[in-house]
Amino acid sequence: MKNSPLSQNILERFLRYVKIDTMSDPHVVDRRPTSEGQLELLRLLEQELTAAGVKDIVFDPNGYLIARLPANLPRGRSVPTIGFMAHVDVADDVMGNGVKARVIEAYDGKDIVLNETYTLGVAENPTLLSYKGQSLVVTDGTTLLGGDNKAGVAILVALAERLMGPDASEHGEVELIFTTDEETGGGMDAFDVSQLKSRCCYTIDGGARGEIEAECFNAATVEVDFTGIPFHLGAARGRMVNSVTMAVTFLNSIPQAESPEATDGRYGYYCAEEISGSLAKTHVVLYLRDFDMAELERRVATLEQLAKTIEKLYPGGKVELNTKVVYQNMYDAIKKDPLIMEAIWEAGNKLDLELHEKIIRGGTDGARLAQMGIPAPNIFTGSHNLHSRYEWVAVPVMEEAALLIEQIISFWSGVSI
Repeated sequence: MKNSPLSQNILERFLRYVKIDTMSDPHVVDRRPTSEGQLELLRLLEQELTAAGVKDIVFDPNGYLIARLPANLPRGRSVPTIGFMAHVDVADDVMGNGVKARVIEAYDGKDIVLNETYTLGVAENPTLLSYKGQSLVVTDGTTLLGGDNKAGVAILVALAERLMGPDASEHGEVELIFTTDEETGGGMDAFDVSQLKSRCCYTIDGGARGEIEAECFNAATVEVDFTGIPFHLGAARGRMVNSVTMAVTFLNSIPQAESPEATDGRYGYYCAEEISGSLAKTHVVLYLRDFDMAELERRVATLEQLAKTIEKLYPGGKVELNTKVVYQNMYDAIKKDPLIMEAIWEAGNKLDLELHEKIIRGGTDGARLAQMGIPAPNIFTGSHNLHSRYEWVAVPVMEEAALLIEQIISFWSGVSI
C-alpha cells in the first residue's frame, strides 16, 4: 500500500530524527540535557519549524523548544490555546544510539528477521498481522528504534507544516512543546511553565493504535545508602559489618509478589533498579509505583521501617534513605475539565477511529505538567515494544495520530473563551 503524502512526510522525518543520537543518561546529574544529541535534534526541529513558516519559537538551552502556531480564525473569535508535547530523548534500556532503522514497505505477515540473532516473531507479536500490506519501521536488532518518542516528534512537526499551509482548516493558537530527558524522569525539572498559554496539553507519547491514556502511576525514587565497618577478612569476626550483606538482606526482604515482573493492571510495585558498592558502602536505587498515592506512601514507610530493622540486625551499620516523588497520577488534574477528554472522543468519532482508554504503568512529561497546572492526557503514536531491540512502528498509525490531533484542534477551535 502506497503511503499518503502526510504519512510519507511523517516517515521521512522519523527516519531523519532516529539517526541523531539522543539517548539520555540517568547517571549525569550536572548537565541539562544529559546528552548533546538532544540539543542537536532540538536545533534541527527549530530549523524545520522555521522553514514551515512558524515565527514564534523559543529555544531554551536547558533542553526545551516551544513553537507557537498562530490562529487563523476570523477576526473577533477567541478560543483557547491548546498544547501538544513530545520528547526527543530515547531510553537506555538497550543501546539507544547508532540506530539503523529499516522500512518494510509492504509487510508480508511473516516473522521479521532483524539480524542473524534476533527475529521479531508474529507469535509473540500478533498485532503485526493487522498491518499486512502496510509500511512498518523496525530496528536492525542491535538498538532500540526510538519510536518513544521520535514518532511523536515527527507527527507534530509534520502536522505543524500542514497547519501552516494555505489550505489548513480553521484553528486557534497551538503550542508545540519538545522536551529532553523524559526517560530519566527529569524532563520537566527546569521547565518554566509560565511560558505556556495552553489550557491543556496532549502528550503524543503513547503506543498502539487507538490507545488513549489519562491515568498514570504515582512514582517515587528511593535511594538507600548502607554504611558498614570494613575490617581485614582474616580478623573480621565480631568487628566487620559488611554493607553489601546489609543491602542484600534489605532487598531480599522486599516482597517479590510486589515486583514489576509479578504485577499488572492497577497493582503497584517495588523495583530494585540499581546496586553498587563494596564492604564499606553500598548504594541501592529503588523505583516505587502505585496508582493510589496512599499506597505509594505506604511503600515508602515500609522501606523506612525495613531500614531500621537492618540497622538492628547489623549493629554498627547505618542505613540512610532519601525519597523523591518523581511524578503523580495525572488523572487528578484531567478530571477537573471534562472537555479535555471529550475533545479526544469527539475527534475519534469524526474520523471513525476506534479509541480505547488504558492506564499507563509508567508516566510521561504530561504527568509532571499536570502537577504544574496544565492537564495532559496521552495519545498513541503507533509504536510497539518500547525500549527494546524488538521495537517497531506502524506508519499508517502515525498518520492516524496526526489526523486525530488535527481534529482535537478543530474541536477546541469551536470552544469560546
